[in-house]
Amino acid sequence: MEIIVIGGGAAGFFGAIHAAQAPHTHVTLLEAGRQPLTKVRVSGGGRCNVTHHCFEPSQLVQNYPRGGKALRGAFSRFQALDVVHWFSAEGVKLKTEADGRMFPITDDSETIVEALMFAAKKAGVHLRNNVLVQKIEKLGKSDEESKFELLLKGGETLVCDRLLLATGSSPSGYAIARSLGHNLEPPVPSLFTFNIKDPQLHQLAGVSVNPANVKLLGVSPTKKNSSRNQLEQSGAMLVTHWGLSGPAVLKLSAWAARQLHDCQYQAPLAVNWIPALKAEAVKQILLTAKTEQPKKFVSNYCPVEISLRLWEYLLTKANVELEKRWADLSNKEMQQILNALTASEYAIAGKGVFKEEFVTCGGICLQDVNFQTMESKICRGLYFAGEILDIDGVTGGFNFQNAWTTAWIAAQGINQTV
Repeated sequence: MEIIVIGGGAAGFFGAIHAAQAPHTHVTLLEAGRQPLTKVRVSGGGRCNVTHHCFEPSQLVQNYPRGGKALRGAFSRFQALDVVHWFSAEGVKLKTEADGRMFPITDDSETIVEALMFAAKKAGVHLRNNVLVQKIEKLGKSDEESKFELLLKGGETLVCDRLLLATGSSPSGYAIARSLGHNLEPPVPSLFTFNIKDPQLHQLAGVSVNPANVKLLGVSPTKKNSSRNQLEQSGAMLVTHWGLSGPAVLKLSAWAARQLHDCQYQAPLAVNWIPALKAEAVKQILLTAKTEQPKKFVSNYCPVEISLRLWEYLLTKANVELEKRWADLSNKEMQQILNALTASEYAIAGKGVFKEEFVTCGGICLQDVNFQTMESKICRGLYFAGEILDIDGVTGGFNFQNAWTTAWIAAQGINQTV
């Protein structure tokens, strides 16, 4: 059986490797670029965040703004622990960091690249780089007899019995899927930072808070994700020279990817800089400071656990004079400080980039795919894996886990037909 995999990324390689395990198969992997696995090389700051230390499928799916329901059964068959075991068998040990992200112990993405390349070679996968597929046609009168004919740039044609599309968010992959009868959820960016036009905030670039809470205001949940929880996220947050970044912001950008796209990335945002404390507790802390430190300047005494630089910035944001003494603060000023600490408001003025991930929300409609095999319900013999599907996870290794799982299931589905 002739199998062609289009897309030399994580999903394409993993699918090709496992499809080649079946007897009497010949697997060709086509990559449009000069070299494969480019996203693997740059992910995680060049360390490659392979997966996440979450080995319970019901918990794992909670990290997917889109596709979690479809992945529930998939993860019961191949999940993060299986990925750890597979790489271990290929000589790559993974380590777990405090936040659950898992990396190779070498802290070098080339370790993962080399493991995948070696496994593909060992399995007999024929890798071809710089190959652009321009058109695909289904041949044959019936689904059982039909094959796929691929027209490559330059005029060459290839024919295969089974086709696995693992082209990520590439427009060419979407075009192929459409030509074979598939509908798409419109692709829009996910996992991005927030541009905030606040020069004084920008001066705090490098300041981090963990945890912080970020919440979109005046935005409604989508019909598919009806919970308002998607519009409020907590985690570490980093101030940058253009606005706000860090896991809390990235998670919010993922869950609200469609809403933010629809409002052209212009939306009000509330930030709680100390979410571990309830507002009433913060109020009491401020009142205690006023009572016990009456003669101190407010700028010199910060009663909550944030940096002095951030404290001074928030006092300014609260319109409180830095040289004012605690005893001289009015009730109104105390309330303004409380609001600045627990509900600072900002205007999102565009999206930044998160270069390590560059994930897309949208893709092949999941109802058109059989998640037992990852085969198309519309076009027999066509399979999907990875980000080309309308599945995306938050930052932390979840998008790679989707790639590994769907590719493995696609390979099993293909092999069942051999």
